[in-house]
Amino acid sequence: MRVAVVGAGSWGTALARLAAARAEVHLWAREPDVVQAVRERRENTLYLPGHLLPEALICTGDLSQALAGAEIVIMAVPSHGFRDVLRRGRPHLPPAAPIISVTKGIEQESLKRMTEIVLDETGRAPETVGVLTGPNLAREIADGQPAATVVAMSDPEAAQAVQALFMGPTLRVYTNPDVVGCEAAGALKNVMAIAAGMAAGLGYGDNSTAALLTRALAELTRLGVALGGRPLTFAGLAGMGDLVATCISAQSRNRQVGVALGKGRRLEEITAEMRMVAEGVRTAQSVYQLSSRLGVEMPISRQTYRILYEGLPPREALHELMTRELKPELDDD
Repeated sequence: MRVAVVGAGSWGTALARLAAARAEVHLWAREPDVVQAVRERRENTLYLPGHLLPEALICTGDLSQALAGAEIVIMAVPSHGFRDVLRRGRPHLPPAAPIISVTKGIEQESLKRMTEIVLDETGRAPETVGVLTGPNLAREIADGQPAATVVAMSDPEAAQAVQALFMGPTLRVYTNPDVVGCEAAGALKNVMAIAAGMAAGLGYGDNSTAALLTRALAELTRLGVALGGRPLTFAGLAGMGDLVATCISAQSRNRQVGVALGKGRRLEEITAEMRMVAEGVRTAQSVYQLSSRLGVEMPISRQTYRILYEGLPPREALHELMTRELKPELDDD
C-alpha cells in the first residue's frame, strides 16, 4: 500500500511513522529544512525531534510526488492553510483514494469543517472522506505509549482500511460512522483547552478543572449535535477523551496559550513565540460565530472568545461565568 501524508508537523510525522510499518509512506513537508533533515538524518528535527523515521518513509517538498499513486491520503495541514494546500494538490489526488483529515479546526471565513472543505474542493462522494481524531498527543504516540484513536467514515470498509493501517500494539484504533460529531468534537475541544489553561494560569486547582471540563463537554455536545453529530459520540474518544487530554496535558499548545493568558501575558506575545499552531485561537472565533448563528448557548466558549479578541481580563470573565443566572444542571442551556 502507498500512503500520502500531507503535512509534516508533529502529528503528521507521528502518523507517517506509524503507517510506515505497513506501507510505503510519502510525507509532504512545506519547509525545505524538514525535507532535508528527514532525508539526511531520518528525523524531523523541527517538529518531532528524537524519533527515528524508517526508510520506508519518503519525505518530499513536491506535493504532486507525495500524492501520486496514493491509496490513502492523510491531510495533516493546519486549518488556516488546509484549503489552499488541498486546492494545489487536487489535480494529483488519485480518484479512488479515501481522504482522511487529522486537522482539528474550523475554517474562519466559511465556518466549515475540514471534511466539508474536502467535499467543496474535490467533489468527492461523502463516504470517501473522513477524520481520524482522539486523545492523541503526538510525542506520546511516537514514544509508543498506549493510546487509542477513532476513524470516522460513513463507509465501513474504508474506515476499516484506515483502522488496519494505524492499528498496532501501542495504538488501538476504533471506527465510528459519525463524521460530523467526531470532527466537531476535535475542533471545539481546543477552545476549551485554552480556558483550562487560563484556570491553571490563574492558580486554580483540581476542583476548578473538573468543573470546567464537565461544563465544557456539555457545551461542545450542544454545538456538535446542532451541527448534526450524534450525542453519544461526545462521550467517546473524539469527545471526552480528546477534551481531557488537551485540557490537562502540559504538551497541549492550546493549554499553553491559556496558561500564559492566565498569567497576564498578551496573546500576540504568546503566539509569536510558538513554532506550531494552537488551533484553538482561531477556532474560538469560529465557534463564537457558529454558536451565535445556530442559537446555541456556550458561555465558556463565549468568554474565551472575549478574552482572546475583545481584551476581557480572565478574572473578570470567570466572575461573569460564576455569577450567571441559576439553573438546573441538565437544562439545555
